[in-house]
Amino acid sequence: MKLLKSLPARLLLGILAGILLGLVLPEGAMTIVVTAKYILGQLITFCVPLIVIGFIAPSITRLGNSATRMLMVAVALAYVSSILAAFLSAGAGYAIIPHLNIISDPEGLRVLPEVAFQLDIPQIMPVMSALVLSLLLGLAAVWTRANTTTTLLSEFQQIVLSVVKRIVIPLLPFYIASTFCGLAWEGSITRQAPVFLQVILLVMVGHFLWMAILYAAAGAYSGKNPLEVVRYYGPAYLTAVGTMSSAATLAVALDCARKSPVLRRDMVDFGIPLFANIHLCGSVLTEVFFCMTVSKVLYGSLPSLGTMILFCLLLGVFAIGAPGVPGGTVMASLGLIYGVLGFNDAGGALMLAIFALQDSFGTACNVTGDGALTLMLTGYAEKHHIGTQHLSVDL
Repeated sequence: MKLLKSLPARLLLGILAGILLGLVLPEGAMTIVVTAKYILGQLITFCVPLIVIGFIAPSITRLGNSATRMLMVAVALAYVSSILAAFLSAGAGYAIIPHLNIISDPEGLRVLPEVAFQLDIPQIMPVMSALVLSLLLGLAAVWTRANTTTTLLSEFQQIVLSVVKRIVIPLLPFYIASTFCGLAWEGSITRQAPVFLQVILLVMVGHFLWMAILYAAAGAYSGKNPLEVVRYYGPAYLTAVGTMSSAATLAVALDCARKSPVLRRDMVDFGIPLFANIHLCGSVLTEVFFCMTVSKVLYGSLPSLGTMILFCLLLGVFAIGAPGVPGGTVMASLGLIYGVLGFNDAGGALMLAIFALQDSFGTACNVTGDGALTLMLTGYAEKHHIGTQHLSVDL
């Protein structure tokens, strides 16, 4: 019963229920489903700018309040790791996805009925405006040491988190179910199921490839054997797969990292908790590849190179604020998916669904990659003769 309460399990049930209903419902009933999907999509889309402001701006203020040289280095490492993983995934997407057996021709598909009525819920501002406002507001609050504004942003984050937990997350399974019901009724989902299974396997291969690159780079920079870190990370990886949460895996990850003879203890105590909150290389890699696949499936083409570069660069920023959001990277970056990639409600719903089905492996990649970045921090501290110190992480 506890498993059924998890978001991935509920989304999976929503997918299965939606597909089964889509195979048997008559056109009249589909009008109700399409209308419900439209209203739910409007409500979820309305919340996207609130999520952007509520998580990005407070994250910047918290990083700024504890700014030290090591913190800036750690944040830079996490961001670079995320965007390079995104670029690797995008390159693989351009090379692999065109060769997959994706049928984007709508020939032979049924056309969904029109919505019975439209209940439009406009966003309070465009998503890109929300992102720019978040960045400027967070940075300015740090520069001016605006404690009142910082407190207000923190409280606003809790308000938005409550909205996400109490409204958006409970509605998601129904939204996903209505989306897959429509896809099944059209007939497209049965054609594309093998493609999505292939993509999930390809993404998992990408996780291990990126972890290998990270540890190789960490070993080359620090001059230490990276195997003396990764060999202790088995329990953390398995815990992350089981819990699907970096926060729930933190205690195990700390224990694994402390066993490594090549990591400095102060860098472990500082880096592992920090990276658990800002380093989402596996999730970012997954999201980029899935976005490209969904674009090909639903819209018949891959996003342009310029669009993907912009998406990857901005996704690294969104990932810093994503761990506090249920649903992680995709939930926090829905605005980018809609605004930069131009996805419609069906694209966003499909992204949420397939991302959740493999989220545990993306989380495991994030957690295991933290060990490599901590090895880089150890190498930086030794190269710059930074003595052992007690560094706090105010997150």
